[in-house]
Amino acid sequence: MLDRRTFMVTLAGLLLAEMREDACAQPAARIWRIGLLGNAPITDPVTARIYEAFRLVLQERGYVEGKNLVVERRFAEGSDERYPALAAELVRLKLDVIVTTAGPGTAAAKAASSTIPIVMAGVSDPVGRGLVPNLARPGGSITGIANLQIDLYPKRVELLKWAVPKVVRVVSIGNSSGLDPARLAARRKAQDVDAKVLGVTLLRIELNAPSEWKGVTEAIVRERPDALVLAPTPINSSLRREIAEFATLRQLPTIGGNRDQVVAGILMSYGPDGDDVIRQAAVYVDKIFKGAKPGDLAIEQPTKFTLAINLKTAKALGLTIPQSLLLRADEVIQ
Repeated sequence: MLDRRTFMVTLAGLLLAEMREDACAQPAARIWRIGLLGNAPITDPVTARIYEAFRLVLQERGYVEGKNLVVERRFAEGSDERYPALAAELVRLKLDVIVTTAGPGTAAAKAASSTIPIVMAGVSDPVGRGLVPNLARPGGSITGIANLQIDLYPKRVELLKWAVPKVVRVVSIGNSSGLDPARLAARRKAQDVDAKVLGVTLLRIELNAPSEWKGVTEAIVRERPDALVLAPTPINSSLRREIAEFATLRQLPTIGGNRDQVVAGILMSYGPDGDDVIRQAAVYVDKIFKGAKPGDLAIEQPTKFTLAINLKTAKALGLTIPQSLLLRADEVIQ
């Protein structure tokens, strides 16, 4: 017959063995894998800030890099032709989702895989690019946020005219590669009509790679415009400092699509808040991790828009910004 002490030791040993068996039987914690396919590298302060906002939202939902989350980052650095190879590289890593921040990158990811979910973080015209059939039920593997940058173009021309009433000839710097030609032509026709109502003539110059910037500046000088409008392209964003320097040198009031261009030195910007858009994208990632199919998730639109004005640049251009416009601005940089 066992004495009490022997019984307790034996029982403890049996319980410990059972606990070890249970621990061995439990599946390992799931490690989620995300691919980030963007334009500027993480060393760019704007990119770093935006991805930090993305990281924080995921962390709030229980996904922590280095613990239960792996993030693979790839950047085209202003060269759209790099996207297909980068997307293919990410697909080979067997990811759970790919997050894209530009139209060309999203198109490359779609071409590389039809099964890995893709979350767009602010693609301007996903329908026009042929990425999805419609925003309400995108179907397939793509969902996310359509940032409406193209639709905001007339508003930017209006704000520019409000700030500088004497503006008549305006050069638009953009990149139309990948857009449906018929849809693009219709949009441009509508933009021309809206501009004409404001007494503005639009002139368009393509900037398809950072290496083309010098040629673009020469074309702008030949056109002798009164101002510039920057289309919402990754290239314009990556060249924001060069564009700001050129615009100030040539005394050209310039409006873009994000406040980081204003921080770099252009006069104004109006567009979706990039940090808010990436936060929305993180919510989509969480939904997909929890079982949602991307094709069933309606593509949302931005919820926050920002008007920023650089008064230092205005002074350098010899401009006095109307008080009514300053009062409307969300951010005024002194």
